[in-house]
Amino acid sequence: MSSLITIIAQKTSIAPQYVGNILSLLQEGATIPFIARYRKERSGNATDEQLRLLLEVYMYTQKLLERQAEIKRLLSERGLLEPTLEAQIDAAQSLQLLEDLYRPYRQKQSSRAANAIAAGLEPLSDCIASGVQRMNALREEARRYCCDAYADVDAVLLGAQDILAERYSDDPAERAYWRAQMLEHASFEIKGTKHLVSGGLYAKLAGTSERIASIPAHRYLAIMRGVAHKELSVKIPLEPERIERRIRHYTTTAATPLFFEACMDGFKRLLLPSLEREVHTLIKERSDERSIATFGRNLSQLLLAAPVTGRAILGVDPAYRSGCKLAVTDSEGEYLAHAVIYPTPPQSDYAASAQTVKALHVKYGFNAVAIGNGTGSRETQEFFARLVREEALELAFTVVSEAGASVYSASKIAQEEYPQLDVTIRGALSIAQRLRDPMAALVKIDPKSLGVGQYQHDVDQKRLEQKLHDVTEALVNSVGVDPNSASRALLSYVAGVGPKLSERMVAHRQSEGGFTCKHDLLRVKGLGKKAFEQCAGFFRIRNGKSVLDNTGVHPEHYEIAQALLRDGVDLHHVGVSEAQRYGVGEATLRDIALELQKPGRDPREELPPILFRQDVTDIASLRPGDKVAGVVRNIADFGAFVDIGLKNDGLIHISQMSERRIAHPLEVLSVNQQLLEITVLEVDAERGKVSLSLRA
Repeated sequence: MSSLITIIAQKTSIAPQYVGNILSLLQEGATIPFIARYRKERSGNATDEQLRLLLEVYMYTQKLLERQAEIKRLLSERGLLEPTLEAQIDAAQSLQLLEDLYRPYRQKQSSRAANAIAAGLEPLSDCIASGVQRMNALREEARRYCCDAYADVDAVLLGAQDILAERYSDDPAERAYWRAQMLEHASFEIKGTKHLVSGGLYAKLAGTSERIASIPAHRYLAIMRGVAHKELSVKIPLEPERIERRIRHYTTTAATPLFFEACMDGFKRLLLPSLEREVHTLIKERSDERSIATFGRNLSQLLLAAPVTGRAILGVDPAYRSGCKLAVTDSEGEYLAHAVIYPTPPQSDYAASAQTVKALHVKYGFNAVAIGNGTGSRETQEFFARLVREEALELAFTVVSEAGASVYSASKIAQEEYPQLDVTIRGALSIAQRLRDPMAALVKIDPKSLGVGQYQHDVDQKRLEQKLHDVTEALVNSVGVDPNSASRALLSYVAGVGPKLSERMVAHRQSEGGFTCKHDLLRVKGLGKKAFEQCAGFFRIRNGKSVLDNTGVHPEHYEIAQALLRDGVDLHHVGVSEAQRYGVGEATLRDIALELQKPGRDPREELPPILFRQDVTDIASLRPGDKVAGVVRNIADFGAFVDIGLKNDGLIHISQMSERRIAHPLEVLSVNQQLLEITVLEVDAERGKVSLSLRA
């Protein structure tokens, strides 16, 4: 355990004593959000992100140590574990290096070298490698090894060379050298195949070259998608002179060309294809990691969008032939009514559509409209802009990404929540609710369907799923959840709850009534003391028995919180002396004081409000140099897509985001960020594309 802690401390920069504490807490069943929020003294104030990294490193290191032990056992059983090799195995800091060390000793069932070894040709291969004998003498020596499998001298010598070829390809130092050469200096050479579609998706990639060391994640994933579709092929060419120079240096002890030829064969036939696969695996992992990280940050920003409070909202799911579906929600996001209007082609019935919206407006008093950004969105926005102008309605609209709305509307969750509503109306309801409370609405939808990633279907799905779960869990717990109104999906992300307990919580409040204090949670079947410890601090009960129940103060600290209030302590200036006085850690006391300053605080309310419009932008009227405002909808490695009121989002390329050079758009922009002054660079009205810039 001590070696494990030492390695983790080195890789995470968390002090060893805190690493030990964190591992102990995890083994006791503590969740990461709970440790980050309520065990700061024991974890050294480690953040949620640091704790998740520690857990990842812990699992990898554990796997590394287990593999080290397994390899040493296998080698020891065969009498091959020399002290030097054992020391190298113990010092290996990666699974890749470990497998390189073990590779020469791995028992191979079927290979040309294995067949030659089985035929007893290994002594001859040693003789060739040593360079002791000249060619004529080697041929005479080879006659002694002729057998059924190797009938003549030439066959015997080729068999001996096969052994040397495999030895070269398995040499850890050579593998490390060539792997480094490929990763640091080589390039991917991309060519079109006979299946390449002219002018198609991958046409621009064909005939290009990308340095392996710097290829962007999105481009690698695009190239490999082209390979999967059989339109592209990828090779990693290396300079023949460099290969020959390296292998001649490797074989200087041999006086015969047989050794050189064997190593060249080993490089071309075994080592190069093996390392090409390794390089692709490494670059795929790197690309996945970057893309998943981008997806995670985008999702984080999407879920943390400011809620629209105190307003009844009209959700609109736009369409053409089938009409625009409307759903009205109250200020708490609860469903009130629905309708269908036909303001878009082919009917374009403005009068009847306006009459329906006005009637709903009079009855329910909504003044905010959330319009989905799908098919017919542009025409629907024009309808509401005209409605505001001609009917003098006090309405403002905003465009909401409807990505995943159809997924939600047909889901089991939606069927259980609104069994009386048609699937199309549930889509409009989802659009309204994601404006009212983005987090509460979006956690019901598979994050991969939310349209805030890049090539999300090409990356490692297991890692992506874990990352998105971690991001959602961290944000839900940072904001807090009302157990009396939250959906089952939202409750399931609260630390210590999960899917089964969330179902029981919903069933409990439906049958027994709401929760009046946090200790009421213990009445839920299956929610024991450990689960209560983990989840209680993250719940917010409005109008509960105690004001503390509507804060992030954990029930285990209620007495301290009450003492702070009773003693009239200045909550803005608590420090070491107060911590000592109340027998609690300083970081924990500061958190308690902060919660007492703003009961019921929602950190999202401090974000800039949603940008509402009463008119639309016409692409035909846009000119280069015009200034427009917009909202960032999605971010990729190469740029950001911005809603400026057109049918399609405009693109700000990474090169147009800042006067200084930036490595990634997330350095300067975030999803849902409002941009009040964007410059139009280019307008392609025919294709509906607009290029934008933030540079002066």
